[in-house]
Amino acid sequence: MYLNCHTYYSLRYGTFSVEKLCKLAQKNAVSTLALTDINNTSACLDFIKQAPQYQITPIIGIDFRNGVDQQYVGIAANNTGFRELNTHLAEQLHQKKDFPADAPELPECFIIYPLEKVMSRKKIHFRTNEFIGVSAERLRKLKFSEYLNFEDKLVLLQSVSFRSKKDYNAHRLLRAIDNNTLLSKLPKEEQAPFSQKMFPEEELLKEFEDFPYIIENTRKLMQSCRVNFDFGANRINRNLQVFGNNKPDDINKLRELCYERLSKRYPSPTQEILERVEKELKAITALNFTPYFLINLDIVEYARSRNFPFIGRGSGANSIVAYIIGVTNVDPIELDLYFERFINAYRNSPPDFDIDFSWKDRNEVTSYIFRKYENTALLTTYVTFKRRAVARELGKVFGLPKEEIDKLASGYFELKELDETQKLVLRYSALIEGFPNYLSVHSGGIAILDDSVYNYCATFLPPKGFRTLQIDMNVCEDVGIHKFDILAQRGLSKITDAIEIIKENQPEAKIEDIENIQLFKEDPKINSLLKKGDCMGVFYVESPAMRGLLIKLQTQDYMNLVAASSVIRPGVSSGGMKEEYIQRHRNPEKRKEAHPVLLKIMPDTYGVMVYQEDVMKVAHHFADLNFDDADVLRRGMSGKKYLQEDLLRIKTTFRENCLKKGYEEYLIEEVWEQIASFAGYAFPKGHSASYAVESYQSLYLKRYFPLEFMVAALNNGGGFYDVETYLKEIKRCGGNIHPPCINKSDHPTVIYGKDVYLGFGYLKELELKSIQKILENRQFFGEFKSFDEFIDRVSISIEQLSILLRINAFRFTGTDKHQLLWKAHFKLNKTKARTSQAVLFKPPHKDFELPEFSYSELIDAYDEIELLGFPLCSRFRLLKYKMKASVMAGQLKAYVGKEVSIYGNLITLKKTATINGRYMYFGTFFDKNDDVFDTVHFPNIAEKYPVRAKGIYLCKGRVVNELGYLSLQVKSIERQPVLSDPRLVAAVY
Repeated sequence: MYLNCHTYYSLRYGTFSVEKLCKLAQKNAVSTLALTDINNTSACLDFIKQAPQYQITPIIGIDFRNGVDQQYVGIAANNTGFRELNTHLAEQLHQKKDFPADAPELPECFIIYPLEKVMSRKKIHFRTNEFIGVSAERLRKLKFSEYLNFEDKLVLLQSVSFRSKKDYNAHRLLRAIDNNTLLSKLPKEEQAPFSQKMFPEEELLKEFEDFPYIIENTRKLMQSCRVNFDFGANRINRNLQVFGNNKPDDINKLRELCYERLSKRYPSPTQEILERVEKELKAITALNFTPYFLINLDIVEYARSRNFPFIGRGSGANSIVAYIIGVTNVDPIELDLYFERFINAYRNSPPDFDIDFSWKDRNEVTSYIFRKYENTALLTTYVTFKRRAVARELGKVFGLPKEEIDKLASGYFELKELDETQKLVLRYSALIEGFPNYLSVHSGGIAILDDSVYNYCATFLPPKGFRTLQIDMNVCEDVGIHKFDILAQRGLSKITDAIEIIKENQPEAKIEDIENIQLFKEDPKINSLLKKGDCMGVFYVESPAMRGLLIKLQTQDYMNLVAASSVIRPGVSSGGMKEEYIQRHRNPEKRKEAHPVLLKIMPDTYGVMVYQEDVMKVAHHFADLNFDDADVLRRGMSGKKYLQEDLLRIKTTFRENCLKKGYEEYLIEEVWEQIASFAGYAFPKGHSASYAVESYQSLYLKRYFPLEFMVAALNNGGGFYDVETYLKEIKRCGGNIHPPCINKSDHPTVIYGKDVYLGFGYLKELELKSIQKILENRQFFGEFKSFDEFIDRVSISIEQLSILLRINAFRFTGTDKHQLLWKAHFKLNKTKARTSQAVLFKPPHKDFELPEFSYSELIDAYDEIELLGFPLCSRFRLLKYKMKASVMAGQLKAYVGKEVSIYGNLITLKKTATINGRYMYFGTFFDKNDDVFDTVHFPNIAEKYPVRAKGIYLCKGRVVNELGYLSLQVKSIERQPVLSDPRLVAAVY
């Protein structure tokens, strides 16, 4: 009898999940239930799936509201009705229009208008499928209204939004957050009444015992509603089923493409290669995955036609068909990649092609997909409330002072010191944590369907303008919608931009074909960068952890880099296999400790599971599972719920086969546990190989064109580190860093020879329109010859001009910036209107007698910190006190096992939880010479000497050498005071 129930997908309104709604209904003996979230369909499919587990017949619909003002509730009579509701909701959301008072014609739906709306509008004409909804508390009004006579149109409309007083309080807090107001000032009309909770069905029916026709109408309506979907193992593939004219044409097209392009990849194909091609084509055809391959090929060929760089990675690299036709660039024969890792007979969902494009090109590729394929939408992701963020929001709602809000949000407080309001904030933060806050766009998932997207949910329109489903990846997969991964990364654009910058800065330089990966793999100068961990700015291998791993492994070839890309992952690391792999790699004697069977199965990785494929190898060779079952094992261990039944069967077979082969119990259990701890986190080998290819391309540019490469890295958002760190790397590579210059700089950073000029875009307060004016004027009329000429040519406010002067952007004039600041204030009349129209006759400028100003590097540094976020001089020059006797990073090798003191400028600090729940830090610092060193802070030190801000620190500790990787095991660390801005000191006095 409940036709209007909300979950927390009624965003910032509802207070519990689908599962809790079902449990609530079961508790109250409710056997049929309508889920109708406010302007949202995120929970509908999940409700249809879960409800039968609680003996509930599910009904779905939408509560259409303008803000919180309910217009009508739409209930889907069937799947067609659900599509009608979704289409209607999407149209209004896309256009950001209010819902009309009268619903449009939706013939396969039931429309229920709340009684109060009907009465206020004096509505008397209703379609066959339109009704008047009456709640228990509105019965009194009905008794005295003309609508009492509309017996065949009245139904029971009792809303459910809460389970308890606690839920009601959470609802009011959510409404206050949504309205950005104090709880005490939250308008009554912005919140639901406490009566919107679920009562036992008997109680509800008793309220309506004098109106049996209302109960009967409601029952008939509910019995008329059935929306059906299949989930999990029973689902059908909802993706586009035909790429061309028909299925046979698709099959022939894929086969023809393979044999047309075979010679390009394999000039002299062996029998093994030809058999592999036929085996794959047979499996692809049998499982009807042909259109999936052709769609992905269509996407990458569009990218090629536009000269967009891309990388096809993921398990798709295990397919020789994908390699031959050009979706991937990793040879599965060279790397011994199993096709069954990608596709096998047990797979009823399309496999993964993860295709990376440059962040600059991804939108255009997405736009092409939307133009080409009719039933297309992006996948959503649910952005949930995080506890500290909620604490901050609730602090505002309760009207707490900023200091108290900061304390609660930071987590640094003693519970016994908090007052009741503060404890209330924490209590409700814990309750609201994990609620959906708003819908956002999945990082790269796109649905390309065989039928309308509105058969499954409504869509919304995010800022980039591509319609986006209201359901996330997990729900999509469960119902048979399998995403295409069209991803964006900055590494690819670093490479293409670097090549363009080299052509401009060194037009005579010879640049190797960036696709000639084999040349890069065999270059000892490139491999030496890996061995030393000299990879700042290089895609995927620049982080401190990866740099340390490369040094420990003494990585100096492609295959070792492929392994390192997977060894760094949590599955290998957490099981202790990373250390074992490193030891066996560096010390051949250690390899003898591997179990002979495992060593024989995985000789390349010394008997250690490193890749996802290793799970399959072990399952096949160690336990005699066929490859299809081996892949089910791998995917089941990765948490695929619908495979859990198969996983139990395979575990039994695994164990029985191992016992038959004579393995001891301890070994069987040990190998199974390794698989269990490893499978969910490891990379597929093809994925690691794809990353390694891109890393080698970046390493080539880093080795032979370091300055241009680092400028490209900066202009593409950097990477793991901040701007200041990359600038230090440029200096280390011989570049000269200059602040923005009126005549030299652009919006991005530019390079002339070895001189690197920071872009105007780095100036925090400089407006884009000011930058555009400067650049457009300079482009049309040439460089500025003087400060006065700049003022004549560019219309700019004194505030914006002051930013440029303080950063010394007019240093080409040879005049001190302080003098120019004074002149600017004299020459620019703040009250006089400025115009962009060129002046025909420029009046002569009057000069002023100004005192001499003394130059201060310290003032420049503080101006740079304020305007750029960092100084361009060394931060060590800002130290208040002279540095004590200490060593430099380059000298640490001579002090292994000894205690030293070293000064370091903090680059990054990683906080890591230990096995007993305490925390430790891994730090990375620059020394005075801009050389990098790393630190380890064990829990007792991390607690005693917390590091909470960047700055220069005096680190004391013992130097440790771990297989060539040097680090400082910190015993104490102290932040060093710096000189104050002299202008602030002068102001005090």
